[in-house]
This record gives sequence, C-alpha cells and structure tokens, in this order.
Amino acid sequence: MSLAVGFVAEADQAHAEVLAQRLQLPLVAQPDLALETPWEQVLLLEGEALSLCATGRKRPGPVKADFVSGAVAHRRQFGGGAGQLIAKACGLKGGIRPSIVDATAGLGRDAFVLATLGCRVHMLERSPVVHALLESGLVEAEQSPELADILARMSLEHADGRQWLEQCSSEQAPDLVYLDPMFPHTDKKAQVKKEMLAFRELVGYDSDDRELLAAALQAARCRVVVKRARKAPAIEGPAPTFTVDGKSSRYDIYALKALGSD
Repeated sequence: MSLAVGFVAEADQAHAEVLAQRLQLPLVAQPDLALETPWEQVLLLEGEALSLCATGRKRPGPVKADFVSGAVAHRRQFGGGAGQLIAKACGLKGGIRPSIVDATAGLGRDAFVLATLGCRVHMLERSPVVHALLESGLVEAEQSPELADILARMSLEHADGRQWLEQCSSEQAPDLVYLDPMFPHTDKKAQVKKEMLAFRELVGYDSDDRELLAAALQAARCRVVVKRARKAPAIEGPAPTFTVDGKSSRYDIYALKALGSD
C-alpha cells in the first residue's frame, strides 16, 4: 500500500521531515485528503498528534493511538476494573499484578487497560508505522496529568515480538506474555470499522503466529494469554489450558505456573 508522511502547519515541517526519513517515506505538504492522490494513505502530523488517514472522496475516518478520549477513556473510567474479561484472563485478582510483555502491541489499547489496572506492561511493535502511531499517542497522553501513573507503568520498544521473545534472557522474562496477532477475519458477519480495515491493509497479518506462540511459551514465567475472535481456531501448537469467552472475542490461556509464585 502506498503511503506518505504529511503535515499541515509549517511548524510541523521539521518534525515531519525527521519522521519521513526515519520511515523511508515520501513527504507531502498540506495534503488534500479528499482528492485521489498517488498515496492511498497519509501519516498526517498535526502538532504532536499523528494519525493514519486514508485518501479519496469516500475515505474512512483516521486511525490513531488515543489514550485521552474516546473509547479508551470511557473504558478507563467505566470499564469494570478487575472484572473485565482481559483482567480475568491475565489472572488479576487480590494483589496479583503480573509483569507483562505485550508482544503485539498494535495501537496499545489492551496494554493501556492492563496498565490502568496496575500492571507494568512492556509493549513491542514490529511495524515501524504502527510504532510511530503508538509513540505519538503516548507523547500526547503525557499532557494529561491524570494519566501520569498509568503511563509510568507502560514502556514501548520498536522490536519484532517473536525475535525479542526468542532472545529473552531469564532476567528479562515477564510473568505473562500477551498476544493479539493480526489474522484474516473469516466471519463475514463480523462488524469491523472501515478505518480498521484500512489499518489492517497497511499492516498485514501475522503469518508467524505459531512461532510467536512457541516463543512466548518459552519466555513467559507463568502464563501466556492469546486474544482471538470468538469463533477463530486456536493458534496451532499446544492446546490452551482454558479459555475465557466474551461476546465477540475470547482469551486462550496457557498456564505454566501459578501467578504470584516465586
């Protein structure tokens, strides 16, 4: 998919130039997203905010890592705390708050929820474009003092999750590895927003999910948690120890050792 870095204000030009050079992408000034352009999508920089914008008259909305407003903010305030499915899947109860490596961080939404609930989460993202979006979202969130404690529990690294896990030392080993690999949806009834479909077209799918799971099982001290669509098959390999089911998704849990044990 053709992609460029764009900027609107002259004040953002220097930052956009650095980003374009880092990502090895063309740079375009003040792009008109409504027009058909040589680029199907534009990484648009406006101040500190970076968003992935489709082009064309019938384009979907922008995609960004947003920890301040919208669905993520609503979930932080009204999401049900430790009663959420993800919290149950990750074994959060009492004082148990495992250290977590999110090896497929994406836009960081699940990592943010887990950090909100008190876990330290190290995020790994191998796509340089998605990493840039996530990095921008974290910088923007730093302007909100009420998020300071949550952000202090989150860290981000541009790395291939599989390679990182395969090379993980015993000192680096987390209590829990969290995986949400991107895979093709076969359920034609699944409601996927148009903007997220555009995002998936750019990022592609994680074809090495079997190897990723194997690396996670090798690296995790206590548990591996894999998020899947509710009707999707488990990743090829060992069978999950148990599952936690929701309406549209489920969590496959691979229990290695009791959380909270030495």
